[in-house]
Amino acid sequence: MNTSFKTLCSLALCFAAPAFAHVSLQHASADAGSSYQAVLRVGHGCDGSPTTAVSVQLPAGFADPQPQPKAGWTLERRGNEVTWTAADKQSALPAHARTEFTIAGKLPATPGPLWLKVRQTCEQGRIDWGDVPARGTSTEGMKTPAVLLLVQAPAAVKVEQGWVRPSVPGQQGTGGYMLLTAREGQRLVGVSSPVAGVAEIHEMKMEGEVMKMRPAGPVELPAGKTVELKPGGLHLMLMDLKQPLAAGSSVPVTLVLKDGHGVESRVETQLVVGQAAPGAAPAADVHKH
Repeated sequence: MNTSFKTLCSLALCFAAPAFAHVSLQHASADAGSSYQAVLRVGHGCDGSPTTAVSVQLPAGFADPQPQPKAGWTLERRGNEVTWTAADKQSALPAHARTEFTIAGKLPATPGPLWLKVRQTCEQGRIDWGDVPARGTSTEGMKTPAVLLLVQAPAAVKVEQGWVRPSVPGQQGTGGYMLLTAREGQRLVGVSSPVAGVAEIHEMKMEGEVMKMRPAGPVELPAGKTVELKPGGLHLMLMDLKQPLAAGSSVPVTLVLKDGHGVESRVETQLVVGQAAPGAAPAADVHKH
């Protein structure tokens, strides 16, 4: 804990640890070398006092920072520090309200943790979210942790717009869909999920005048080309479901891949349970699972 925060505590301007709502990132991890928008979420004032300014100390490695203006707040940048200040009392963030501050930038090519230190100034008091663990990345037990951005090695395959149809009690199977884009040529050779006893990639094909579903076998993922798993085509089948899948929840799925040299890797993803991909209109119910 820093000196300023200790001083505030001694003056009884801080509150008990359980009341803290830590500053957080909308997306707490991102690929090394990628363009990134750090969307900082501020969820609480200082012991009931409105927030009047938010300052962010950017870490080395966060290149070409572009802080985004916010209506009702003035924006200032000095070196590696960015500050938003409420233009007037009416613009200040009420103590129990939430808002976001955004800084776009470029992440380093080397994976590892980046710590963003945030100073939250209020009408009465201040909180310095700046504590960093001596080792590792766990902030458990810290009252005022800095904000962690985990820069990770890019996955072999990018997964987008993943979703799974909801199921009801007693239903044994359901379908899952997503967009897959490989950085380099890959083959999707397997899939698994803890919610299903069996998970396979299936395909829909006409046999005579009948549309039938069957296991697809390995799926080729050419470099840079997006392959769609969709209703009525290639798709994920989750069978022997262990629990109902409620709309609005998410399903963990592991994709098993092999590259051109036969080297196996895995990609972990989460698929939203719903009637369509996030943000899309409900998909046609081509076939029931």
